[in-house]
Amino acid sequence: MTVSAMDNNKSTRRSSWESKMSISTVSTKSRRYRKPPSSIISSDSDIRFTRGKLTSQTRCGCCIIATFLLFLLLAAASVYVGYTYFLPEYPGDQIYRATFRVTEGDTFSTELADPSTKRFQETSRDYKERLNLLFRRSAIKHGYRGTEVLALDGTEDEDLIVHFDIKVDPTYVGISAEDLEAILANEISVEESLFFRNLTIDANSLEVKPSDALPQMVTTTANPVVAQTIITMAPYVPRRCAPLSLRYCNNLPYNVTTYPNALQHRSIKEVRDNVISFRELVDAECYRHAYDFICQLLQPGCQSGGNEDRMVLPCRSFCRDFMAGCGSRLSDKVRALIDCSNFPEFSSGQQCFSRPGCVDELKAKALSPRICDGVIDCSDLSDEKSCTYCAANQLHCGIGRTCIQTNQRCDGREDCPDGSDERGCLSLVPSIQQLKSIQMISPHETEYYPEGVVVFNEKGESGKLCTESLNKTLSGNRTEEVLRTVAVSLCRALSYQDVLSFQVVQDSEEGSPYVKIKDPFADDISFLQSKCPSKQVLKVQCEELECGLQSTHTKTMRVLQKMAAHGDWPWHVALFKEEVHICDGILLSSSWLATTTSCFQGQPKAEWTAKFGIVRLASTSPWEQERRIIGMVKSPVEGSTIALIRLDQSVTFNDFVRPVCLPAAKLVLPTTAHCTTLGWARNREQLQRVQVKVADRQKCENVSISSVNSICTETIHGHNDCNEEEFAGSSMVCKTSNPDKWTLIGITNWRIACAKNGMERPRMYDKIGSNVDWIRETISSSNNT
Repeated sequence: MTVSAMDNNKSTRRSSWESKMSISTVSTKSRRYRKPPSSIISSDSDIRFTRGKLTSQTRCGCCIIATFLLFLLLAAASVYVGYTYFLPEYPGDQIYRATFRVTEGDTFSTELADPSTKRFQETSRDYKERLNLLFRRSAIKHGYRGTEVLALDGTEDEDLIVHFDIKVDPTYVGISAEDLEAILANEISVEESLFFRNLTIDANSLEVKPSDALPQMVTTTANPVVAQTIITMAPYVPRRCAPLSLRYCNNLPYNVTTYPNALQHRSIKEVRDNVISFRELVDAECYRHAYDFICQLLQPGCQSGGNEDRMVLPCRSFCRDFMAGCGSRLSDKVRALIDCSNFPEFSSGQQCFSRPGCVDELKAKALSPRICDGVIDCSDLSDEKSCTYCAANQLHCGIGRTCIQTNQRCDGREDCPDGSDERGCLSLVPSIQQLKSIQMISPHETEYYPEGVVVFNEKGESGKLCTESLNKTLSGNRTEEVLRTVAVSLCRALSYQDVLSFQVVQDSEEGSPYVKIKDPFADDISFLQSKCPSKQVLKVQCEELECGLQSTHTKTMRVLQKMAAHGDWPWHVALFKEEVHICDGILLSSSWLATTTSCFQGQPKAEWTAKFGIVRLASTSPWEQERRIIGMVKSPVEGSTIALIRLDQSVTFNDFVRPVCLPAAKLVLPTTAHCTTLGWARNREQLQRVQVKVADRQKCENVSISSVNSICTETIHGHNDCNEEEFAGSSMVCKTSNPDKWTLIGITNWRIACAKNGMERPRMYDKIGSNVDWIRETISSSNNT
């Protein structure tokens, strides 16, 4: 290439750059260009931009930014170091190691020695499920975390030895190895065990020890060549009450606390080191009663008794209210510690602190007429116990405007409107200690126990039934006959179908009072206080609970009012989607309820809860129970919209929460059947009764499309009875062959409101009869898993 050609190319590139720069430049200021010296390196670029020097102001700003970033870096490093090395370590679950020998019903084989074999996995899973069922229905159910089978050993074709661990959260339950051993021993000693059915376990082989009491191998570095091992024993320290010493929480209604607290602080020093962050949470005003809740976690109450004292926590409903307001402000670690499902429910009878200020909240909501109206609206009964009809230290009857003295319970005279003060005088309880720990809120039983030792209650005093006097005065056959009569009468009086088993056992509880049967052949059995040197007591196990009964209704109290009272409809369930009442349902068993699939259409990720034992939506009651919904099974019957709902944990059966009866598969409902459905008053949110009767199906065809699974009804009293709205999932129950039992007949699949013109509107329900076999099979299969 010639020189002229090169010059032409340079001029062409220069003109091209200049044209581009002139087009893209919008500023009127001139740019300075300096032509670089001619060289091979700079031949590809003819333009170089000059860079101005930084001014003093610019340099100052950069220094400030750099200092700020450095400060942030140091702060982040300090937080990380403090969080990693200086934050107190919280202890985890308390683990106990246990073992027992199975002498009959199972044997050892070499396959069971290898955890990788299918035989080991199936056998260990079976024992794990048996143990889980036992402990989840025991007194430690709130703190029980699970069990794991560690090993199976023994001699070929002979006894099987099972090694397993038991995990307990000490935050929610104080327990010792002796207590766990007693729970297992009581179940093993039963002749027909519910959880170890078809197995015989040697009671003498049972052993439970805390894992921290097992030998621990500690390596020392005194000799760098050969490490020494020292065996140490970590002693078990039972929980004890201590004086409340945190000044910030001096407004609590008690003066003793215990450690570790609900947040795993092991001493007052650890509480004081962390109290600032919780005070900031209270100052944020995320919840009205945040101070009370936080202080009851930092300085929980303490109840003395037995070998170990017990921590008293806020009630579960109080915890959920706090988490709804302040949960998003908590760290992940603190949020994990405050698991509301582990807090006791007020309805369980276990002592806990309910949300304060219930009466003031009723007044603030313009619900003052509900105070002293005879219907409980506060879980602590404060809306009824501060009334003129109820003196201080009296026991509220739970229903109506009546209070009694504690010694009037089981005195032979009915003082409460529903006769509850004379029911449960002969009962089944796990132990006297547990009976004394139950917070008495009314004469009603807080929980039905299907098995336990027989206890007689009279005028506020209790005693176990001692069988020693019967053995001395009667022959063996006559003694068994008397004990069977007592067991059968007791199970039926407690509304169980029949007695499953009864036996005389050795009482392992210390300091128990006793009673004896005065005359075993009298028409009315009476009891007298007695000593029991042999400590032989009667233990009874009852069959299934009777369905469809209204326990709060005596023979003299059978008239049902339109306005529902507590205990009128113990199987009715209110379903909430993220704290909003959407649908209703009906309780079929301890873990299953029935409703309609239309409730859950378009709601795949919503959080649903079920509330039991309520008759007013804007109020709470001491018998209210709440469970999370964890699953739904749709009906396989064509054209049916019925769905079964599974709960995260079983409900506690009592006078206010009971299951309804299922009908026979081919039940034909007569047109004269006595039927009822339930709706919620539009203005008062009060549960109300609506009496209905079967109508011709053609009346419902104008309202909705009917099918062979549909039941058309109309109200008995016409539009005058239509003062409420019936939610989807509401049930139709009727009295059929048994006049004392209510049977589920149908479930509605849409919300039914009153017609605007006040005219009667027909109501249509899906038949339950065509789904009975599927319902029974689903519930039964879940109980076996």
